[in-house]
Amino acid sequence: MLSTHNSKRRTRMDEGRQPLSRKLPISSSKISPYRLVIILRLVILGLFFHYRILHPVNDAYGLWLTSVICEIWFAASWILDQFPKWYPIERETYLDRLSLRYEKEGKPSELASVDIFVSTVDPMKEPPLITANTVLSILAVDYPIEKVACYVSDDGAAMLTFEALSETSEFARKWVPFCKRFSIEPRAPEWYFAQRVDYLKDKVDPAFIRERRAMKREYEEFKVRINGLVATAQKVPEDGWTMQDGTPWPGNNVRDHPGMIQVFLGHNGVHDVEGNELPRLVYVSREKRPGFDHHKKAGAMNSLVRVSAIITNAPYMLNVDCDHYINNSKALREAMCFMMDPTSGKKICYVQFPQRFDGIDRHDRYSNRNVVFFDINMKGLDGIQGPIYVGTGCVFRRQALYGYDAPTKKKPPGRTCNCLPKWCCCCCRSKKKNKKSKSNEKKKSKDASKQIHALENIEEGIEGIDNEKSALMPQIKFEKKFGQSSVFIASTLMEDGGVPKRASSASLLKEAIHVISCGYEDKTEWGKEIGWIYGSVTEDILTGFKMHCHGWRSVYCMPKRPAFKGSAPINLSDRLHQVLRWALGSVEILLSRHCPIWYGYGCGLKWLERFSYINSIVYPLTSIPLIAYCTLPAVCLLTGKFIVPEISNYASIIFMALFISIAATGILEMQWGHVGIHDWWRNEQFWVIGGASAHLFALFQGLLKVLAGVNTNFTVTSKAADDGEFSDLYLFKWTSLLIPPMTLLIINIIGVVVGISDAINNGYETWGPLFGRLFFALWVIVHLYPFLKGWLGKQDRLPTIIVVWSILLASVLTLLWVRINPFVSKGGIVLEVCGLDCS
Repeated sequence: MLSTHNSKRRTRMDEGRQPLSRKLPISSSKISPYRLVIILRLVILGLFFHYRILHPVNDAYGLWLTSVICEIWFAASWILDQFPKWYPIERETYLDRLSLRYEKEGKPSELASVDIFVSTVDPMKEPPLITANTVLSILAVDYPIEKVACYVSDDGAAMLTFEALSETSEFARKWVPFCKRFSIEPRAPEWYFAQRVDYLKDKVDPAFIRERRAMKREYEEFKVRINGLVATAQKVPEDGWTMQDGTPWPGNNVRDHPGMIQVFLGHNGVHDVEGNELPRLVYVSREKRPGFDHHKKAGAMNSLVRVSAIITNAPYMLNVDCDHYINNSKALREAMCFMMDPTSGKKICYVQFPQRFDGIDRHDRYSNRNVVFFDINMKGLDGIQGPIYVGTGCVFRRQALYGYDAPTKKKPPGRTCNCLPKWCCCCCRSKKKNKKSKSNEKKKSKDASKQIHALENIEEGIEGIDNEKSALMPQIKFEKKFGQSSVFIASTLMEDGGVPKRASSASLLKEAIHVISCGYEDKTEWGKEIGWIYGSVTEDILTGFKMHCHGWRSVYCMPKRPAFKGSAPINLSDRLHQVLRWALGSVEILLSRHCPIWYGYGCGLKWLERFSYINSIVYPLTSIPLIAYCTLPAVCLLTGKFIVPEISNYASIIFMALFISIAATGILEMQWGHVGIHDWWRNEQFWVIGGASAHLFALFQGLLKVLAGVNTNFTVTSKAADDGEFSDLYLFKWTSLLIPPMTLLIINIIGVVVGISDAINNGYETWGPLFGRLFFALWVIVHLYPFLKGWLGKQDRLPTIIVVWSILLASVLTLLWVRINPFVSKGGIVLEVCGLDCS
């Protein structure tokens, strides 16, 4: 018996020493044909362009030249998109090994602490009930309570959000123990109770059924209280809101208010109904003053980073949107399998989870699920250097966000910057700096003691400071980099996290208010080299790029049960505005100094990873050739010209081979990415819809913003759902983004009608050349078909704007019909014998 017990114990110890995760390469039977098809497609593209360039269409030279330029751009875009998928992988985690290594019986948990950030702005567009569900799913996560802290950023300083969070903290006292006692999933009550499960059918413990019914009644009462707060907030008093003690609410003026921090739950505060501690819940609203650039969401996130560093200073952080709840209670453990792995964990800056969504109709008309990107592109990036952005549902290392280099990072000797290649960067070849390097090495040991002494003055009593890092810069440089907060500076040097043991809660809160003041970031590197990087509305891509330039790598984790779920705009207008914001952010990065085309050479960024970053910022440029290419079919049908000369047998073989290779690439991607044909096709359709509308507007707005200084303000996408399932799908919201695709659709339909009419009038000889033009036009119409359905939709009455457009387009169609007159022979006027003898 003793030997058996010892052998089991040794087995558990051996199991605990094994890796916490492993890579699962795509099987060679799937990936080898895929790579072969990519190579064949490159060869076919070469033959295709050889034929196209050497065989111009002389009677339609302008159309031919336009088409060739567009095709060359499409080919280059395909190469940028395709080659980062060369090494796709999947990953598998071992949660049991994580527990064996870091959660030993009879000892405190050794799992790392995690600070979780939730950001919200407008409680009218981001309903408090949705935010409350996200917070509740965080507080009930399957992770040691003392290791979790939730920070809610209210960038709108709304008293409604504050009061709703107070109600949420009270309901959490009942909800959290219920979730952990019965291990329910998901732990967001709205979505848990929405599940259609017949608990009476299965043999379930009657005690659970009784408690579940009681908890559902408690949640319904909680919803009534939250909705009551929302109803009250609809009518703002003339003098503004007042708090319970009679003092005015500090956030009555959204653009001019002090910083606010309120700790609702904590380690020594309110306990749950069973007497257990609850995770810390902190409300944060940073200071706002006129005349300051607050940098929107990126600035709010940087404020949360500093506040959390003062109060809890967890070594890892999780970023979620207010409408993205934790769907898998073990999501943090999944991330720690990578972050806390003894062998590879120190190189990882963040773990990104795929985004999954609720409330989308099964047809997914506008490709909201975006599974092609999350299940194909991201797997390919994971095989190179990792996902390229730190979006919602991302667990990242605090030290990497502070701008520190990865442990294995080794810069080439003599380099003093990483902005440009060595041959075009003057400062990298500066002889003066090379001469100074020897003298700096001599002074290094002498300055080290002074710098360590300065750190002791920064924060006396801090334990675990990394003196190696502190020896790299004196105290004044720390202040220029991180700002003038001694407590925060000291926290940046603590890789394992933690706060001063001697500091009181009151002093820490006072320091936390200081680090979210408006002027704290002035003359520092916040938003430039550390934290979320400013200069783009897609700060997640820019921040991920900066981390990779410091030699870090990232990981893509896809657990069987989705880690996070959220809501997505499902009507056409909101979806296009969302895509517009992403595309504008890419244009801003393209025109900035952080552009991946010229930034970050000589660092840890791999070439295929650079290709993926370049592809993520240049894709809005594709809108111009795409619109031109979608206009060509209509022009060809209306003029009787075509972009291709009379096709020979050789040309037919090349065209057929190109179409087959395109189809084969898509089929093989769907095979190893486990993506259905429906999702792939919806992605292709919305690539045309978004490219012809949102991407075009983003390109021009980006140029206006960067070159002319004309800023574009975005409104927050509404997260509220209308009554009725998918009713928002059919909601018509007019926006100028609808004009370009609507115009493309109409002119191609007109072209098809005119082309067929002309062929009917001129005999069967004209049907042969017509088929090529018709195929070209129908390709455009089929891709814009979801736009047509979204445009027409289910309307109670026809919007006035549609009536105006219909009259306008009908007039244009009439004029074209009169101008072309397809019933008149092309050979000239036919003179008929009238029967009269004129002589």
